[in-house]
Amino acid sequence: MLYSYNIRILLLIICYNLIISLLLYVLTMPSITAKKIKGHTYYYARQSKRINGKPKIVWQKYLGRAEDVLAAFDHQPKPQEILVHEFGVIAALYDIACQLNLVHHIDQHVPKRGASVSVGTYLLIAILNRCVAPCSKNSIADWYASTILPRLLGVDASQLTSQRFWDNMDRIPRTAMVQIERDIVSHMVRHFNIDVRQLLFDATNFFTYIDSFNQRSTLAQRGHSKEGRKSLRIVGLALLAACDHHVPILHRTYPGNQHDSPTFRSLVDALVARFNDLAEDQDIEVTLVFDKGNNCADNLAAVQDSPYHVIGSLVPTHHPDLLAVPTRRFKPLDELEGVSVWRTTKTVYGIEYTIVVVRNRNLQDAQTATLLREIATRRRRLQQLQLRLRRWQQGIIRQGRPPTLASIRRQVNECLKVRHMNDLFQVTVEAGDNNIPSLRYRFDRQAWNRLQNTLLGKNLIFTDRSDWSDTDIVRGYRAQHHVERAFRDLKDARHIAIRPQYHWTDQKIEVHVFCCVLALMLQTLLYRQIAHQGQTLSCHQLLDELARIKELGVVYPATQKQSAPQIQMMLSSMSETQQMLYQTLHLEQYRAS
Repeated sequence: MLYSYNIRILLLIICYNLIISLLLYVLTMPSITAKKIKGHTYYYARQSKRINGKPKIVWQKYLGRAEDVLAAFDHQPKPQEILVHEFGVIAALYDIACQLNLVHHIDQHVPKRGASVSVGTYLLIAILNRCVAPCSKNSIADWYASTILPRLLGVDASQLTSQRFWDNMDRIPRTAMVQIERDIVSHMVRHFNIDVRQLLFDATNFFTYIDSFNQRSTLAQRGHSKEGRKSLRIVGLALLAACDHHVPILHRTYPGNQHDSPTFRSLVDALVARFNDLAEDQDIEVTLVFDKGNNCADNLAAVQDSPYHVIGSLVPTHHPDLLAVPTRRFKPLDELEGVSVWRTTKTVYGIEYTIVVVRNRNLQDAQTATLLREIATRRRRLQQLQLRLRRWQQGIIRQGRPPTLASIRRQVNECLKVRHMNDLFQVTVEAGDNNIPSLRYRFDRQAWNRLQNTLLGKNLIFTDRSDWSDTDIVRGYRAQHHVERAFRDLKDARHIAIRPQYHWTDQKIEVHVFCCVLALMLQTLLYRQIAHQGQTLSCHQLLDELARIKELGVVYPATQKQSAPQIQMMLSSMSETQQMLYQTLHLEQYRAS
């Protein structure tokens, strides 16, 4: 009984203390108090505290009458407009440009005139535009104003007229571009620790819309367009890229009607000079990889005399002895599924090289499927032509000009002009009944088997790296996909996009291509930075995700106490991927304060 009584007393004491504490909190918390003065009620916000055990008002602010309080809430300022600017992708690429000291290297060789915007700044704006939203110089000011670049560069959009861009492009001669590229690449290799032990060389071309009668361009010529645009003038681009994420190391623009082999020969001195720049501070061996289109005696002799090691490929049909090696002599490579090799040495253009004959089962299957599709198409066309001739012979077709031996042979040659078809089909065209030609054909099964056993699925690789294993040589040659990827990026319509280019003089075409190559450099370095963090985004996914990070400026109208509208800056909401990119690339440093 006594125990229960003590419990009740204890509970009463606890409740009393809680009530006292609650009262003290209520008395000291901020509150709104009403006062009546001369019959009118006025409201005050106040806060009290207990001092020496007695409550005392320590803070008080006059709020006004009830209608004043309500009016204050009713007149809460509403946003006047919202400004949306490109933030994420611009900030990320601008940061890479700053790490490269891009503007400094350009201005060092092409100094500005007076107090105007420097040439390097103009080119930086053009380069960033190629990365994000390629457009003409006439439209670049509108794009520029929609980004955070005015805040970063301090250049007004009104200064970015097309004429200003053309004037600044005119001030960059070819010699300056060579020097600028050399300095930027040297800086890039050191700062980003680019692996340059394996470099890839290749050439491509880009079609243009330059008028046929425009004689101001010697670069834009008609030639073999690699995109099938035979009716348009094309401009050639030779590119040296690192195996390390296809970062560009050297480029040259050349006439579109020039073949790959003389292009390569004309660049050997430039390649050697770039090697000396890259290997100046480090003792490294550099292997140059190129395809069979560059093979000739002069080119291989020039490379032999250079500091480069080489990996290339031979034209298979020029070396039937290597194709005739029996399959049983090939040994499989455990590291590369479906690949087997046979290794030997052979003198090529007077130089002895290690030769690796590669048989790729997956490549052979793909080539076989392609050829079977072509065979079916050619057989169908020959059948249709044969049936038509029979209808002429039988008098079923009487209208129109009768076929002749010459016209039928031209049609047969056109049908079989696809590679290997002339070897696989035996076609006879001869005079027939009623002076109408007759056509007979058969599929050569022996030629098909010979093609399967010798050529299909094979590559002939040559190299002076006799110290390398078979696997290393095959992988070294396969690394060419990096430079091919660079060309695909340069032809991408959404990013970089060398074409369409709106210039028609050689000097401006060269500057335009130069800007596109530097844009490729920024893009690949950004992608490389993310890839080294273990992220699996593709380059296009990376740019698209960053482009979705916007900078928003919420504009509030001016009040009685403010003479100008107020802007509250913030970023758009970010997904988990965008938040990761924002943190990884340290983009917070470019937020508006």
